[in-house]
Amino acid sequence: MKGKNIYTAAIIGTGRIGFTLGFDKKREKPASHTMALLENKRIKIVAGCDTFEDSINQWKRYVSRFNRDVKAYATSEELLAAEKYDIIVIAVNEDSHLETALQAIAAQPRLIILEKPVALNTADGDKITKAAEKYGVPVLVNHERRFSEDYKIAKDYIEQGNLGKVMCVNARLDSGLRVYTKEEEATGAYSLLHDGTHLVDIVMFLLEKNSGEKEVLKKMAITNITRDEEKTDVVRNVTAHFESEWCPDVNISISGRSRYFGFEVDIIGTEGRIKIGNGIFNFTHRQQSKLYSGFYSLESDKKIRRPKKTRYFSNMIQNAVDFLDGKSELKSTLQTGMNTLTVLQEIKRQLAE
Repeated sequence: MKGKNIYTAAIIGTGRIGFTLGFDKKREKPASHTMALLENKRIKIVAGCDTFEDSINQWKRYVSRFNRDVKAYATSEELLAAEKYDIIVIAVNEDSHLETALQAIAAQPRLIILEKPVALNTADGDKITKAAEKYGVPVLVNHERRFSEDYKIAKDYIEQGNLGKVMCVNARLDSGLRVYTKEEEATGAYSLLHDGTHLVDIVMFLLEKNSGEKEVLKKMAITNITRDEEKTDVVRNVTAHFESEWCPDVNISISGRSRYFGFEVDIIGTEGRIKIGNGIFNFTHRQQSKLYSGFYSLESDKKIRRPKKTRYFSNMIQNAVDFLDGKSELKSTLQTGMNTLTVLQEIKRQLAE
């Protein structure tokens, strides 16, 4: 691109979030790291690796349409030894985050994009943080809703005072995946970590006053734990109550008993209400009631329009480019990722007792 730097990128992990979700016909495009990088004209994918031969071969065939010289490797060690990269994307399973992140940080790229969550636990996350500080490598964590246009509209709406004072936040995640079990502690294959990280992070995004704020959610109390009827070490539902500087009543509920996937946040203020989530975008505001004289009711705020595209992945990659250009700070950092992981770990600690 004339007059502007082209940044080289390498991807470690060419599975679902790294590559194949980009072919999901129902998802908003781009829907994977590969597709989002390819969409941005300021980035050139030059290498990728995956331990599964079929996966990396399929990835190389596709990316070769855009860069016929793209390199494919079987291991991250080979990829990192081959050359220096501006951007390294880490899109591996949670149980490989620590090892892969430490390797990638030591290679000293200009930026790392790390798939959520930061790590399996805060101890591993602290090791990643210390390595990033030692080598001076910035890390962007892909908590994608921070970049999504619909949630950005919600945050602006709150900050502009349109809700009045925030009285209550109810956030809920429903799926069929167990909330927690000690059996999967080493893999992270439970919803508290895998999808709950998105729920906790977006609540913190909506309530934080600045992205460096370490303690957004305070005074946690577990108000409900439901265990599996047959395997009592498996948690099927948890609800945790918190307070924040902006809101005294924050409830986060994660269920692994439903036969559908649901993700939603309900924010209730003295002047209005926001319901937002997967397929949900509802803004209401205090207006003269159509039902009762002398009363006010909540009516749809017609000034707010649902964006045609949330651009959640595109905006994340553009933030990476803007950061490398020196135009913007990272909008999802190791600090915000660790804030989220700290909350998840505290919930998990009580579930494991």
